[in-house]
Amino acid sequence: MDFFKELFLFLKTRKKFWLIPLIIILLLFSTIIILSSVSALAPLIYTLF
Repeated sequence: MDFFKELFLFLKTRKKFWLIPLIIILLLFSTIIILSSVSALAPLIYTLF
């Protein structure tokens, strides 16, 4: 959690708020990749794409 805390403080002090949507999209894609390779939800995720 320290990483996310420091990342948020960095974005706040440097006023790089445009990076927040990019980080959110990367996190969403990484969770989709992890779920599609590990769990039983893989067939459902593959039908989305």
